[in-house]
Amino acid sequence: MSISKKRKKIFIWGGIIIFVIIIILAVTKKRGSAGIKVTTEQVQKRTLVETVSANGKIQPEVEVKISPYISGEVVELYVKEGDEVQKGELLAKIDPEIYISNYERIEASLQMQKANHANSKARLAQSQAQFVKAKEDFKRNKQLFEQNVISQSDFDAATSAYEVAKEEVTAARENVKAAEFSVSSSQASLKEAKENLTRTAIYAPNNGTVSRLSVEKGERVTGASQFSSGTEIMRIANLERMVVDVEVNENDIVRVSLADTCIIEVDAYLNDKFKGIVTEIATSANITGVSADQVTNFEVKILILESSYKQLIKKDNYIKSPFRPGMSATVDIQTETADDILTVPIQAVTTRADTTGKSDTKRDEENEDEETEEKKDEELQEYVFLYKDEIAEMHKVKTGIQDNMNIQILEGLEEGQEIIVGPYRAVSKKLKDGDEVKKVDKKDLFTKD
Repeated sequence: MSISKKRKKIFIWGGIIIFVIIIILAVTKKRGSAGIKVTTEQVQKRTLVETVSANGKIQPEVEVKISPYISGEVVELYVKEGDEVQKGELLAKIDPEIYISNYERIEASLQMQKANHANSKARLAQSQAQFVKAKEDFKRNKQLFEQNVISQSDFDAATSAYEVAKEEVTAARENVKAAEFSVSSSQASLKEAKENLTRTAIYAPNNGTVSRLSVEKGERVTGASQFSSGTEIMRIANLERMVVDVEVNENDIVRVSLADTCIIEVDAYLNDKFKGIVTEIATSANITGVSADQVTNFEVKILILESSYKQLIKKDNYIKSPFRPGMSATVDIQTETADDILTVPIQAVTTRADTTGKSDTKRDEENEDEETEEKKDEELQEYVFLYKDEIAEMHKVKTGIQDNMNIQILEGLEEGQEIIVGPYRAVSKKLKDGDEVKKVDKKDLFTKD
């Protein structure tokens, strides 16, 4: 009797355990059938503006570096940084004493060369007169010699005198030419000395603002030459036209064109945005780094449009621009604009190796020893997941331009279709074609049921 009771208890407890297991499995299955939580959006038509972003510094469009032609001590500075100057205005002066002395010395030498030239011409005239007399004597003595009136020795003496007079005329002419060359050389030296003396005064080559003053009164400066640009004294810039110098990566530069519109943000004016246009695109690259770390960029100049910052210019202020050379700026170059096009959020598009629903990571692990990286890249395709009756359907798409939020769909979708846009990990890796999903609001995406 006791044995049957024990068996009965065992059966009862066994039944209870089996029932609990069945309940647990049912609950687990029910929870599993709910699928992955996702958020969705509809395919919509929008206007997209594709941009290329870059950072850079604000600089004047035209900035002239002023260096002296001559060396010496700066004895006068007539301007300070920030001053407005006009073309031809005296800016600075270099000590002229040594150049005055040099000019006076060369001028005295020129006068002496002119005197030598005059003496040479006088000696030439004298030699020519002597030559005429010697020539006449030679002719007369020749006739007398032919008539046997004079001896051979007398005729030889007359001939010799004639030849000597002739050579003296030739030498005198050469002396005159040499004297003329000396005068010309001294005149050129005097002209150069005069120019150097004039260059001790430095004048503004154009209208503008002194954007940088690099020397102080009393400093010595070096003149420019064919081997050196000399000491930079100051810079004069047109601050009414400012540009942003940025460097654009080689992958993006092909999308940038002259006259592209730009939106500019300047660190000094955080609450303002300015407009600009691309005015210059470099044809040669700036390469930094070595070997694998090399970065290839191209310089782009963007003119800041005056109409976008007029409100920052104070009427009672002489400064014609709110920007200063060297200010930091960020630009968004608008490379392409498309109106009324099919778009989806960028995070809705994923890249997969095939249509089997395997994620890139899994695909790479399976084929690591079989395929090269180049072949894998060629197989990659773009997909989105359509939401249909709590099922994720994987669709291949072809994309176009994009902005910071959305991307253009060229092929594969229609307006109004509902697509899965989140969470990012699910769209990019976890979801497979045919997976069960549960649509929720964004706020409930990561909450527990």
